[in-house]
Amino acid sequence: MDDLYREIIIDRYKNPQHRGELEPADITFEDDNPLCGDHIRIDLRVDENGMVTDAVFSGKGCSISQASADLLVESIIGKNIEDIKKLTKQDILDMLGIDLGPVRLKCALLSLKVLKAGVYGLGEASDELVED
Repeated sequence: MDDLYREIIIDRYKNPQHRGELEPADITFEDDNPLCGDHIRIDLRVDENGMVTDAVFSGKGCSISQASADLLVESIIGKNIEDIKKLTKQDILDMLGIDLGPVRLKCALLSLKVLKAGVYGLGEASDELVED
């Protein structure tokens, strides 16, 4: 089963489905993983009811960080901001479907940290946003 998920991660890394930038965007946030240099930016368009109507990511980094961002962005289109605030570390791990060590976990969770900082309107991202 791990092989299937590894193939999905490699495919999303090589062929992301939600890479880009939205101009204009209602919410934009970006951050880096200082341990490895991964960088993620997430742009969202949100309607008057707080529903995400479009979402994309951009950045650079390892296959885990980029695949995680692509899968996360795909999963939030059509969701309400309040539901997005409830996403957890486990949601990301379930999307990726493989066990990760501590360093790779930071790579996987960068997109969730960026997303949550953006939807909460924070000036700075914090690891506490993805701890549960």
